[in-house]
Amino acid sequence: MENRREFIKKTVALSAALSIGSDLFAGLKKEGKLGIQLFSIPKMLSEDFEGGLKMLQTMGYKELELYGPFPFSAESAKNGWEGIGKMLGFSGSGYFGKTSREMKKKLKEYGFTTPATHTDLDTLEQNMGPLAEAANTLGQKYVVLPAIPDQRRKNLDDYKRISDDFNKIGENAKKHGVKFGYHNHGYGLKPVDGTRPLEIILQNTDPGLVFFEMDIFWTTCGGADPIDLLTRYAGRYKMLHLKDMKEKKQFAGDGNSAQEWFPMFPLMTSAGDGVLNVQDIVAKAAETGVEHYFVEQDMVADPQTALKKSADFLLKKLG
Repeated sequence: MENRREFIKKTVALSAALSIGSDLFAGLKKEGKLGIQLFSIPKMLSEDFEGGLKMLQTMGYKELELYGPFPFSAESAKNGWEGIGKMLGFSGSGYFGKTSREMKKKLKEYGFTTPATHTDLDTLEQNMGPLAEAANTLGQKYVVLPAIPDQRRKNLDDYKRISDDFNKIGENAKKHGVKFGYHNHGYGLKPVDGTRPLEIILQNTDPGLVFFEMDIFWTTCGGADPIDLLTRYAGRYKMLHLKDMKEKKQFAGDGNSAQEWFPMFPLMTSAGDGVLNVQDIVAKAAETGVEHYFVEQDMVADPQTALKKSADFLLKKLG
């Protein structure tokens, strides 16, 4: 049975964690730092770019994370996006027909900053110069890979190789004045021969060159605990994607293919409307060095309602 001293220690620890979480959310509200990944509303932005920005502004979002491809992206990324966009029913991406300078001006007009952008592996490896130039123009600190291409993560040896590649990308990014980040999409979290593939990357990349972005939904889908990863790899995660989960489920397999991702989309819901302990996760994130918090509800069906719910929960209920 737990004695009185142990009970008091646990109570104090819990109170401290809740205090950190409360202080963080109050800070997000006061400083205007709540962010959103624009892939939450790609169709809306394609059809009415300024209307989409105005909606997000009204909801209280202040930081935007962009997604590619961009005018300077590798041709492979542009060609791949053309097919994906048609399949998903929208075409816009990057700067939505604008230059980086025009984009910066438009975001400033609506009171937004953009600390990070998603891009693709070929662009990171082949076109870092123009990618970083645009990022520096926009004030973006992080250039982020949202997923490793399937053909480059088939086994544990591939994860060792990609770790070396990430170190090279990170070093090149640093030379160009930006930081390289990796967003794990839920694969690589189930152990293979006793080793969790993602941890090969975490353990074999330079903490000063390779940074991480966690999506709490996809991490849960992959069978991992966000708080556990944030705790054991304190300081490595610098960005968080926030959404909630209607009921806790994992991929049918290892989460290595889009075919496993799509059945999980109906489980996504607004922050605070599901079963994930969002407040505790964010409290741990603040404690371990996370800098930016982006709501991401991928291609959400009713953004006016769903994204407002997330903003209200994060800025008011927990503030």
